Amino acid sequence: MFTKSKDSDSTQTQAAMADMSRSSANRAGQRSMAASIICNDMEIKGSIVSEGALHIDGTVEGDVTAGDITIGQSGKVVGEVKAEAVKVKGEVLGSIRARRVELETGARVEGDILHASLSIQPNAIFEGQVKHSDDPLKSAGPKAAKPASASASASSSKTDSKPAGGPADVRSFESHSTAAS
Repeated sequence: MFTKSKDSDSTQTQAAMADMSRSSANRAGQRSMAASIICNDMEIKGSIVSEGALHIDGTVEGDVTAGDITIGQSGKVVGEVKAEAVKVKGEVLGSIRARRVELETGARVEGDILHASLSIQPNAIFEGQVKHSDDPLKSAGPKAAKPASASASASSSKTDSKPAGGPADVRSFESHSTAAS
């Protein structure tokens, strides 16, 4: 009567939809909505704003704002990600601002994270700055570094000995957790 689907992407997408729908329905004060899904064959250039849950398996070049955001294993966002809860299984090239951030095994984030709660699972890669905030959605976002050309022209007019190319206090953090649970 029931057969197993040979298309694993379809099965993963259906499971993600069910998970996101439950997550949306559980949030207090909001009506139950199904998750919006950006499939792995979609590429969006531009910003996305949603009040409900969003599951991204495709590519988004632009800022993404939603109630809950899950970036699937094949998902990629190039821009700022802002939500109550962000779960990353794929790739984010940009900042993340959320009350709860989860970087799952296989995730790759290159950018700053402003959060109230952060968890990084084993073999997730994170390169950037991390800052705790009681209300990351209302706080000002992380400031981007100045382009090298702007820094070079600004420092060429000064006579100090600091090298051109950006601020000297920028730090990078990379996590390759291997702790057993």
